[in-house]
Amino acid sequence: MTDTGSLSSVSTEFWERTVRSSQSVKGKMEPVDYVLLGLAILIFSCWSVNWALHIMAIAYGKWKLRHKLKTSVPEELPGVSIIKPLVGVDPNLFENLETFFNLKYPQYEILFCIQDESDAAIMVVQSLIQKYPKIQTKVFIGGRTVGVNPKINNMILGYEAAQYELILISDSGIKMCEDTLEDMAVCLNNKVGMVHQMPYISDRSGFASHVEKVFFGTQHAKMYLCANMLGINCTTGMSCLMKKDVIQEAGGLTAFAEYLAEDYLLAQAFIDRGWQVKISSETAKQNSGHYSISHFHARLIRWTKLRIATIPLVSALEPIFQCMFLGAVASWAVSYLFDWTALVFFLVHVLVWFLLDYILAKVVQGGPLPYSKFEFLVGWILNETCFLYFIFCAHLNPVVEWRGHKYKLRWGGMMEELNSQNNYKSNLKHTLIEISSDKA
Repeated sequence: MTDTGSLSSVSTEFWERTVRSSQSVKGKMEPVDYVLLGLAILIFSCWSVNWALHIMAIAYGKWKLRHKLKTSVPEELPGVSIIKPLVGVDPNLFENLETFFNLKYPQYEILFCIQDESDAAIMVVQSLIQKYPKIQTKVFIGGRTVGVNPKINNMILGYEAAQYELILISDSGIKMCEDTLEDMAVCLNNKVGMVHQMPYISDRSGFASHVEKVFFGTQHAKMYLCANMLGINCTTGMSCLMKKDVIQEAGGLTAFAEYLAEDYLLAQAFIDRGWQVKISSETAKQNSGHYSISHFHARLIRWTKLRIATIPLVSALEPIFQCMFLGAVASWAVSYLFDWTALVFFLVHVLVWFLLDYILAKVVQGGPLPYSKFEFLVGWILNETCFLYFIFCAHLNPVVEWRGHKYKLRWGGMMEELNSQNNYKSNLKHTLIEISSDKA
């Protein structure tokens, strides 16, 4: 067994050898040499941490994802009010919404919120209500302006009418497994106040969908899983189950209406009040019928703009968690510290990163990937090489376009709608259509 003194001796010898190596290459150490040495050590340390994050994400993903209902299900689960904000008709809208009418959960209601009374989504909802008359359902049309965020303006009537103690906010493009709501509800307890699903992509055809699947199963999944494991807020609001009384304590949904990243700040409100925020065992399967590479990239650029405005420090550190950028600077670092061949190191770095990402993608998928290894390779390269381009675009044009509106972001995540004629103190004309029925 190696004692502490031996380890200290080895460590000292390592750094002395590193300094001597730098001196032998560059001669007498100048102040700039100490700066370069410190920078090289910092970069090498970041490179080492990234591998730990990779292993952590794979291990946590295998333990957490799809290992449902480990805890015994209580005899009585609290009722859930599901808020579904809808805008327009997607080719998969009927299929996605229908999954919420087939949930295996004892007591829930679905509150559809539609901003425009001429929106064709109303007909889709009405056809589902007729098909499943025993499901408690309400439709709210018109919304009410309580701030700048159009999603909250659309949801506010449904939120105020929610009759149950748990609120599930779920985007229109989410396809739900029949037992996922039960799994999420079981996770809530006297310590956990919010459960959210990690974003992923439903199985769809086409290369554009595969590229999205690669991103959400590798880059995004690694940071999302690690952040949740370490207790860092990483919430996206496409599918979140939360306790309504905590939201009310934080000021209700209206308290977040001036922010575009309301999901992140809503989760932070739970954390600030001592509640834990956890991910579900099932991923949030995004199943939009409209998808393309350009649409996906525009979405990632919008998310980058939001992170820059809401959490600027984290955004500044993001490049060191990217394969190509980190590999390039780490190649210089090991060349400087150890006199290793930079190109060989870079190629090995990329290869190992790719293999670990492939393993992680299979973990998130829960089985074989629905596309070929070549498609994974091309999608992986495309995602990894476009990151700096997304950052450049986000800084070049900080204006965010969302749901047909343009917004200027301010530090802290607050936003201002450009060319808006809205008066935030006025209310939109709204209509309530309520269709009540007996429970099954």
